[in-house]
Formats: sequence, structure tokens, C-alpha cells
Amino acid sequence: MSTETAREGPEIPVAPPEAVLPAVRAPADLAWTIVQMRAGERITVNEGLIAAYQAASSPHSIRALKSDVEAFDAWCRRNNRIALPATAETVADYLDSRAGKGSRPASLSRYKASIAKIHQLLELKDPTPAPLVKLRLQTVRREKGAAQKQARPLRFKGPVRDVERDKARGLNIRALLESCGEDLPGLRDRALLSAAYDTGLRASELVAVAIEHIEEAIDPEARLLQILRHKGDQDGEGATAYLSPRTVAAIAACTEAAGITTGPLFRRVQVRRYKARAAVRGRPIDSISGRETLDLRKTLSKPAVKARVEYDIGTVALHPGSIGPIFRSIIGRAFDRGALPDLTADDLARLLKGISAHSTRIGLNQDLFASGEDLAGIMDALRWKSPRMPLAYNRNLAAEQGAAGRLMAKIG
Repeated sequence: MSTETAREGPEIPVAPPEAVLPAVRAPADLAWTIVQMRAGERITVNEGLIAAYQAASSPHSIRALKSDVEAFDAWCRRNNRIALPATAETVADYLDSRAGKGSRPASLSRYKASIAKIHQLLELKDPTPAPLVKLRLQTVRREKGAAQKQARPLRFKGPVRDVERDKARGLNIRALLESCGEDLPGLRDRALLSAAYDTGLRASELVAVAIEHIEEAIDPEARLLQILRHKGDQDGEGATAYLSPRTVAAIAACTEAAGITTGPLFRRVQVRRYKARAAVRGRPIDSISGRETLDLRKTLSKPAVKARVEYDIGTVALHPGSIGPIFRSIIGRAFDRGALPDLTADDLARLLKGISAHSTRIGLNQDLFASGEDLAGIMDALRWKSPRMPLAYNRNLAAEQGAAGRLMAKIG
């Protein structure tokens, strides 16, 4: 089987599920992914259009699209369906299959959007607006509900009513920051967690922070962080976030210890630990048996060596997927050190299940609401263009601190 090439780019031939296409020079991974998809007719890949889409999209969006279409194509191959162009029935059955394996309505909407996008990029008829697809999604929403599962918030003082006067309790940022060690990993973790809470940055935005993005503020002990691009800023207009004196001090301690002066702020820190070694006296040469290998180094004494720790600091930024695990590790170590005294081991296990890289963003959102900030101010601080998400993140807190919650607290 051969693959022809047109002016616009490689063509996707009709291929049985088990067929493997020969190597085709594609301008990027997305184009190569498209070329490998199971097609029911010859489809020309417009390389210029694909390249333009990639240039206009964030790397995260491209990775998500690539992952979604690969999963769709794999399902089509297993079920002897055609992925390109897909029929409305194929799309509806695929979404049903994903729903049956636990995918939530929000995830199904993303899969549907990715299938639509790949058809649009190939200038094929989009099957997703068909009534069958819409009705199947409505059925899933009715059965499962459209509410997204929310990450557990990491609030500065924990689950308190008055963020200014109440003492910190439960799982709280303050205790986590105080429990971070003074070694290089601890300094990195303290700076990372503190900056994540101050700014409410998403994981991909947080790891993109570089030393050059930090600028002076009116307050000499604070700083401003220039955010070059964020999720709601596809045109690259940028935004500015506030870094508290607490965070500025944590960043200064981390960068000084790590010797970081330029480039990514939050990097991998690999720890190498060496055990202590006792001194070794050299052996007289006449004590070396004839059955041993004659090695004059055996006659030399070796001094004692103290235990030591060395750090290997990466040159590139952390991966966005590492932020959630780092947060969970910080919490686990804080608990082991007794920094979270009102939590039991069972509490910890339950809380950790809900912690993600988004926890600091939700925690800041809730603390802003609890402190009396209005919706417009919160949307500005967290760079939201719609009030839907900040209100959704505040739903649980609003129920507890709303009119009914305040009344029940008064009457006992």
C-alpha cells in the first residue's frame, strides 16, 4: 500500500484497522497523528492549515487535541469504525463508551470538541452538531449531572470563617509553608506553594514563571509577576499578579541556595545522599596473601568521610504534571512532622485524594470571597473572563457561610 503526496500535504489512504502506514514526513506530531488515523476515503492533509493552527494554539491545547484524537482513533480501530470522516453514530457511540467508563460530561464535551476540531482542520463535514450526538450527551448529563468534580481547596488558614481573625486549622497553607525544610528541596517547595497561592496560577502557568518575569512593586518588600500568557489569554495580552513579601522572601532563599539567576524559577531538584565512611588503615605489603590480587592501593590508608548530601538542579522548568504530586508530598511531610495536629491519618488519606495543582487556585478564590471581595475583584485577581467558574468554586463555601449557614450558626 502506498501513500500519495499532494501539493497540500500527505493524503490519508483508506486503511484496514491492522494496517500500518509507511513513514510520512510531516511538519509536526499533530500532522503525523492525523496521517495515521483510520480513514474511509482519501483525505488530503493541508499542512499549511495544520501549521497555522499549531502556531495559533498553546502547547497544552495541541497536546490535548493530539491525545483526544489518538484515543478516538484507537476506539474506532477496536470497534471496526471509521474515524475520518466520522459519522454522527460513531461519535455518539464513542461518547457513550467513554461515559460508561466513568468520563464526566465536561470531559465528554472536550472529546466532542476535539473530534469537531480535527474534522474542521481536514475540511471535512463535522459530525458533532448532529441531533443524535447532542441527545446522547443530554442523556449523560441527565443521568450523571453536569457538575464537575472540584479539587479540594488549599486555603491559607484552612476551613475558617474569618480569614483575618480566626486561627489556622485543618489543612492550611500556613502550616505547610512553616513545615517545609531548609534544604534545597524544601526551599523550592516553599517558594512554589507560596507563589501558587498568591497568584492562583494554573500548573502550566506556574511552571512557566521565569526570574525575568518578576518586577519591582510599590511596596519594596513585594513584587509583581508578569504573566506572559494564561488560559483565558489566547492573544498573549498578558496579565500581572501580586507576590507577597512572604513569597518574595521564599523565592529569594530558593534562588540563592540554588544559584538560579536567570531562566525558569521552579526546577527539578535531584537529591543524592552519601553515607558516612569510617577511616581505613593501610595494610602492610607483606600481609597481602599470595592468593589475593597484588594491588598496592591496599597499602594506602583512607580517611574517614562524613555523610553528605548533594543536589542536582535541573536547567528546565518542572513539568505541569508534577505540581499536584509535589503539593501532596508537602502535605504528607507536614503531617509526619506534626504540623497538622488536628488531622488524623484517616483525615489525611481522605484529603489527599482531592488535592491537585488546582487546589491553591480554588483556595485563593474561596479566601477572597470569605474576606468580602466582590466578584469583579476576584475575577480580575484570578484572570477570569466569566463569573461562572469563580462562583462554582465558591459554591460549597457560599452554602456554609450564606444566609442559611449564618442562621444555623446563631441558633445552634
